[in-house]
Amino acid sequence: MMSQRLFGTDGVRGLANDLITPALAMELAQAASIVLGFNTVENGTRPKAVIAHDSRISGEFIGAAMTAGFASSGVDVLDAGLVPTPAAAYLVASTGADFGVMISASHNAAEDNGIKFLARGGKKLDDALEDAIEELYSSKDFRFPTHGAVGRIRPLTDGEDRYVTHLLSTIPDHRRLNGLKVVLDCAHGAASGVSPDAFHALGAKVRVIGAEPDGTNINDGVGSTHPEKLQEAVVEWGADLGIAHDGDADRCLAVDEQGNLVDGDQIMSILALAMKDAGKLKDDTLVATVMSSLGLEIFLKEHGIKLERASVGDRYVLEAMNANGFNLGGEQSGHVIMSDYATTGDGVLTGLHIAAELVRTGLPLSELANRMQATPQRLINVKGVNRAGVQGNEILQQAIRDAEAELGDTGRVLLRPSGTEPLVRVMVEAQTQDIADATAEALAAVVAKELAI
Repeated sequence: MMSQRLFGTDGVRGLANDLITPALAMELAQAASIVLGFNTVENGTRPKAVIAHDSRISGEFIGAAMTAGFASSGVDVLDAGLVPTPAAAYLVASTGADFGVMISASHNAAEDNGIKFLARGGKKLDDALEDAIEELYSSKDFRFPTHGAVGRIRPLTDGEDRYVTHLLSTIPDHRRLNGLKVVLDCAHGAASGVSPDAFHALGAKVRVIGAEPDGTNINDGVGSTHPEKLQEAVVEWGADLGIAHDGDADRCLAVDEQGNLVDGDQIMSILALAMKDAGKLKDDTLVATVMSSLGLEIFLKEHGIKLERASVGDRYVLEAMNANGFNLGGEQSGHVIMSDYATTGDGVLTGLHIAAELVRTGLPLSELANRMQATPQRLINVKGVNRAGVQGNEILQQAIRDAEAELGDTGRVLLRPSGTEPLVRVMVEAQTQDIADATAEALAAVVAKELAI
């Protein structure tokens, strides 16, 4: 095994042509071909994989390297080209592929890229499968079939159309978006084609920004990490709502008719209540992460909905959902998983269902979103500290207990060591912003002193 785990919380990610090189991409593909292709050819049929990428220019050479790795290992490849991550996951399932890969660094800058493997059915890999791929990648114990046993490469030319058709099938005819005015910010990324197509097909009046990908402008001043232009466009056009995607369109944030940002917690509150009212929310439970607002928890409780918290990362939300059969979950950042329709977070799907809820209720997005009042929150990253020492330091633990006692039921404290950097994240929620700020700053000072390297 490698001394440091190659896979992070969302696949392998780093600077393209630095960490993510053609050699690494090809050899990871060869390793995945064995682990996910089940190392055998049943009934003379080769394993099949779907490959896709977002709009980064580096996705072209990384994709070519991975395609070569798959085919040289005896895997047939269906190349879906430029599509969102949730589209890649859907296509793995709908084509009956044994596995797939999405080449994307999501909301990161254009110079980064990443490799996300998908198991059969379009599901994200668990840690054990990632570890198996990494171990085989390190050993270089690959297979090299010859003659007719090598894989074939074919374009999946109707991938976008299949995905859009699937999205439309999730919206009942009586929830069509006829006349709804929507501004879409596609982050110059993978949603640039499919999101406008889906909203247009449902009858919405659509304006689009950030939909001219050139290979280097993904997430550059647009999208869910930079929603300012979308907020301006919604107000200027008098739109009913705006939807901001990230580069690979697996998440979205919204903007209400007044130009206010609507975050993932508010989006989940809207969808959870709508699904409960329709009798479609499994066990009346929503899964969110430890970072989601206490205000969300309070709102859900008032409406008879339970909140189950998972570790940070949409893969952990998915694990909690799958383990218990829940069908709605997500993150404050805008990853929302509607597992009745998707195996991953899906920003286009989420956007369509937010819009459909505006149609159903006849209410403006501002009113729907503001039913949930977020608790004031402060997050401080304390750098240059021993992140492994949080639990073992009694002075720090006593400071946490004291803060929790002072906050009582009106707030909470969360200290979360980074998984990759020498830092500890201190998050405090409280009844007022002043209390949240003061408590977080006091705890951060203790962390800096007690865990200094």
